[in-house]
Amino acid sequence: MLIDKKVSEFIDEVASDSSVPGGGSVAALSGAISAALVSMVSNLTIGKKGYEDKEEHVKGILVKSEKIRQELTLLIDEDSKAFEKVMKAFKLPKDTQEQKELRTSTIQQETKNASLIPLKAAKSAAEIFELARYVLLNGNKNAASDAAVSVMLARTAVLSACYNVLINLSSIKDQEFVQNIKQEVVQLQKNALETETEILSLYTF
Repeated sequence: MLIDKKVSEFIDEVASDSSVPGGGSVAALSGAISAALVSMVSNLTIGKKGYEDKEEHVKGILVKSEKIRQELTLLIDEDSKAFEKVMKAFKLPKDTQEQKELRTSTIQQETKNASLIPLKAAKSAAEIFELARYVLLNGNKNAASDAAVSVMLARTAVLSACYNVLINLSSIKDQEFVQNIKQEVVQLQKNALETETEILSLYTF
């Protein structure tokens, strides 16, 4: 499991000549760290003097950020596993016409599945923005920069995951599937860029 590795081991694997972990897993990791930063700022706000009127809301933020963090952490491994299934499909025999057809359909199905994992990561990461916005503006002022980093990492996670969706879509023959997913991706990218700019403009250091 990638998530059980030391940070240095994970980075070494990314740097190696192996195809996994790749951009999709790194996108999910970026999102998980973004959510973790929201949790950190929340924990640094709860129970602190001067933030009593915000405490209950921040507790709710913490529950949500932890849920997203767990989702994205699981997607780190799920993305790599999905890619491995695509590679396994390419190794299926193709000696007979029946085998060729099975191989082609399996490749297509696994590639669809592989595009849905980073799409899920992008959607999860996009949910972080509003949580980060609240703790940036209302949380512990001493951790405002951490909340800002969370916003930036959320944007990185969304865009990175979307690029991984798009590269998979380029190999899929089902054009209805491709167009439907591409529409979602374009909107996610647009929203991420606009929301990051908007949130960061609200706070002056």
